Amino acid sequence: MSGDGVDRGKRRFLTALTTAVGATGAVFAATPFVLSMTPSARARAAGAPVEVDISKIEPGQMLTVEWRGKPVWLVRRTKDMLDSLPKLDGQLADPKSVRGDQQPTYAQNEHRSIKPDLLVLVGICTHLGCSPMQKFQVGPASGMGDDWLGGFFCPCHGSKFDLAGRVYKNVPAPTNLPVPPYAFLSDTRLIIGEDKKGAA
Repeated sequence: MSGDGVDRGKRRFLTALTTAVGATGAVFAATPFVLSMTPSARARAAGAPVEVDISKIEPGQMLTVEWRGKPVWLVRRTKDMLDSLPKLDGQLADPKSVRGDQQPTYAQNEHRSIKPDLLVLVGICTHLGCSPMQKFQVGPASGMGDDWLGGFFCPCHGSKFDLAGRVYKNVPAPTNLPVPPYAFLSDTRLIIGEDKKGAA
């Protein structure tokens, strides 16, 4: 009987030990799985608004930042660039940007921006999602023809956009390049992903 008692005690001890080791192993095994379901800091940041210092963008230059995994272009337009916009209305599919949800209401104007000199666009072609190239040079130097006044060209299927991101007629892209929600925090900083109403 005493031997039986020793065996039962040993059995309980071994059962408890095995359960504890098994539980510990389960926690270690489950931890990577649970962590893999938690978004990374980069993934969380991808959906968050992005603040941008615009003080160093010179006239005629473009800065590219990432917001929600997409390239966003910030172009400091010169007076000549802005003066070219009304000249193209007859060649554009949607010169007044009235089709679709292409921009916030505060950017539904000829220059498609809050401040005329600073253009903010999502740099993805509205045809099949390629990223157009900047073609800011005018005329023959651009490689786009004698009458080219500057803009963007998508090398994938030949879509063309002007310096406000408005799409030309008779190209594959169906709509203008989208303007994301944005707001100026100061003269030198803006936030992409929030507008004046705080919408993202």
